[in-house]
Amino acid sequence: MRISAEEKEGTTRSFYERKVADYMTTEVLSLSPDATLREAGSLFAHHDFNLMPVLEEGSLIGVFSKFDFMRAFAFTNEHPLPDYLSLMKTPVRMLMRDELLTVTPDMPLTRVLQKMVDTKTRSFPVVSEGRLVGVISREDIMRALADSTAATTEFFCREVQSRLSV
Repeated sequence: MRISAEEKEGTTRSFYERKVADYMTTEVLSLSPDATLREAGSLFAHHDFNLMPVLEEGSLIGVFSKFDFMRAFAFTNEHPLPDYLSLMKTPVRMLMRDELLTVTPDMPLTRVLQKMVDTKTRSFPVVSEGRLVGVISREDIMRALADSTAATTEFFCREVQSRLSV
């Protein structure tokens, strides 16, 4: 379980005050554009990620998701019977999305939540000065909401207790 910055500092903040940097994952697994679907599938199987950044020479050039992986195996008019063994050798670059939706570490979580809802996206790469510095997922947002709710409940309980003891 990750510990938020405020838990470390012993402070509480509302959800409106929280930033991406407070909840993002900084140790990010990434893929090379030349990684195969087999390699990507193995990483998805061993890690609970919905999306992995695709890096080339340290620069973010795309993202590859579980949906992108599954899309490779969908039946189409051109390929009514996909050759699964051949497809597993396909490089990620053939299916990755290079239209990047990113956020920054200083972005408020309220904006990230709205962006997730508007785009129906589960996670975003976090970029600072053109470099990948993390990933923020809907699970991270949900944890921040839970932390905020707990902090708000604790605050109101203390307020009620202090007023009752007068």
